[in-house]
Amino acid sequence: MKKCKRFFSLFLCIIFVMSWVSGCSSQKKYTEVKLTEVAHSIFYAPMYVAIEQGYFEDEGLKITLVNGLGADKTMTAVLSGDSDIGFMGSESSIYVYQEGAKDYVVNFAQLTQRAGNFLVSRDLKEDFYWENLNNKTVLGGREGGMPEMIFEYILKSKGLDPKQDLTIVKNIDFGYTAEAFTSGEGDYTIEFEPAAEALELGNKGKIVASLGVESGMVPYTAFSAKKSYIKKNPEVIQSFTNAIQKGIDYVSTHTPKEIAQVIQPQFKETDIDVIEAIVNRYYMQGTWKEDTIFTEESFSLLQSILKDAGVVDQLIPYDKLVTTDFSQKAVDK
Repeated sequence: MKKCKRFFSLFLCIIFVMSWVSGCSSQKKYTEVKLTEVAHSIFYAPMYVAIEQGYFEDEGLKITLVNGLGADKTMTAVLSGDSDIGFMGSESSIYVYQEGAKDYVVNFAQLTQRAGNFLVSRDLKEDFYWENLNNKTVLGGREGGMPEMIFEYILKSKGLDPKQDLTIVKNIDFGYTAEAFTSGEGDYTIEFEPAAEALELGNKGKIVASLGVESGMVPYTAFSAKKSYIKKNPEVIQSFTNAIQKGIDYVSTHTPKEIAQVIQPQFKETDIDVIEAIVNRYYMQGTWKEDTIFTEESFSLLQSILKDAGVVDQLIPYDKLVTTDFSQKAVDK
């Protein structure tokens, strides 16, 4: 009888150990990826959908998201190795390449196809026309940054000279223009969401124009990484791109209300109705691509804008700074 008890106890012990080992081995291991974004905005909804829906985890990745507060700081983080992947305007990759960097940054997935900012007026009753900007002061963006270049691109298309017809303030740090505007600086300001909506809801300003609508289809933001990182970690880049594609697929097949509910944890201080209104605004103007493929046509348009702005003097070959290998596979998956 004692032998039976000892055998039974040993049997239970073996079962417990085997179960514990099996449980440990079944725990999924994730590859950690540090992602630095140019700003935290509802403009980038498909990326937040991918995070909140667990698409990155499904692909074996654990994402740490950091707000870079501007393309220049985001690019610095990527080049220094503080970040694995950067999410910013692709003009930054062109600047780095032109400066002669050997381990330059390559764009591997595009997310937005329109500008995501808005022109906000201090006059709450203004009936806006672009000529209203004559002799006015606008809080713009950093010199050489996409927000500022797109704004000047639009001004020229409307027959306005950015240097002669109005004053554009370009020395306010990214993310602080709304605060400066609220304190009384400028007649207009260029804002991303949710800052633009917040100014309007607080009766501090009125959204009078969408830069995304006025500028047309522009490759505004994309994911990029150093050439060496992509070469060393192609499976990570592929998994990352797959997750983003899933986020895009969700956004293209769900309502603004459903999208808002998914991304709300990313914007806890913003009311759900406000999030939905902003998502709807971006949704209706066709802000997001249906895939992450960064086409040569889009890259050429980007370089035309840069050249027109006088920030580049030579064109960079498309295949140097863009790869579509991962995007194509993500679409075909």
